[in-house]
Amino acid sequence: MTSVKFVVAGGFGVGKTTFVGAISEITPLTTEAAMTTESLGVDDTSLVAAKTTTTVAMDFGRITVDDDLVMYLFGTPGQERFGFMWDDLCMGAIGAVVLADTRRLADCFDAVDYFETRKVPFVVGMNRFEGSHRHSIPDIREALGLTDDVPIVDCDARHKDSVKSVVISLLEHLVRRAGR
Repeated sequence: MTSVKFVVAGGFGVGKTTFVGAISEITPLTTEAAMTTESLGVDDTSLVAAKTTTTVAMDFGRITVDDDLVMYLFGTPGQERFGFMWDDLCMGAIGAVVLADTRRLADCFDAVDYFETRKVPFVVGMNRFEGSHRHSIPDIREALGLTDDVPIVDCDARHKDSVKSVVISLLEHLVRRAGR
């Protein structure tokens, strides 16, 4: 059996825990902790007002593709103060999903930079929140400074089929890159 590791990264409150939970065949391991007054003025909850917990270490899920392939998903914490964990979480990953929120694209710059710098192939999953402005894919690509070979996929992190389409895009991206 072959196992592969993928990382789901992005800014605070963008839906990484939800994304992993939507597709994992096991009850995902999460390290959600209640947000406390210590995060006031540090974590901007203005666009995610209902958020009461946050990932403090990682999320973990599994997808068994068939008898020969298992995919492991590791979700990173989104706050900058937990960035020191990323090298350990990303070690051995063959690809990544950068989850982004169109209401605050700047929050995914760190993840994009991280994977570009380390030459880890990634796709961008545009998690469409209700009420958010629908920017075009070319506008998002330009705003994030992405080359044409980085796939950008619309998704709703709450829905398995939507998350599945992002993971399939990542797999297709990896196959295309391997063929070059």
